[in-house]
Parts: sequence; C-alpha cells; structure tokens
Amino acid sequence: MDEALFKDLVRSLEQAAAHARGEPVPGLVVHVPPALDVAAIRRRTGASQARFAASIGVAVATLRNWEQGRRRPEGPARVLLALLDKNPRVVQELLGEAA
Repeated sequence: MDEALFKDLVRSLEQAAAHARGEPVPGLVVHVPPALDVAAIRRRTGASQARFAASIGVAVATLRNWEQGRRRPEGPARVLLALLDKNPRVVQELLGEAA
C-alpha cells in the first residue's frame, strides 16, 4: 500500500472516531431526509407497533405520535429510521431477532 493512501485511511479513521464521540468533524455532512413516513417504514419491517418501538428503543406512544404526524422523529431516531427505510431488516441483521 502506498504511503499517501495509508495516511488518508488513518485520517479517515480518526475522523470516524471523532464523529462517533460526538466531536465536530470539519466538512462532514450527514444526509437525512427531511420527512419520513414512519408508518410505512414500520410496515415494511413486518413488525407490530409494540415490537417495532421496542426494536428501536422508543416508547409505543412515541411511535404512534410519529406515525400519526403529531410529532416528528429527530436526531439519532431520524437517522435510524432513514436506515430502516433503505433496509427494513437492518436492526435485526445487526442486533439479532431479539432486537
């Protein structure tokens, strides 16, 4: 491996670690869609409201509020829902069926 590529990889890993710690990373842009159809995302997973809420770590009442448009998911919840929108099985694949 060439030295320039190695240094670039090390810098990338350092930036990823900083982002994981919640530190600002210059130039980092996280793309999360402005609106999510939470009910449709849940239906694609095949889970009930109770099971889906438990799998993503929120109260069923919170999920209902999102699905009925009374509230909007924010921050990490929006990111997780965006991932589930792209891959409805991502939680089960990463955490197992018990999730």
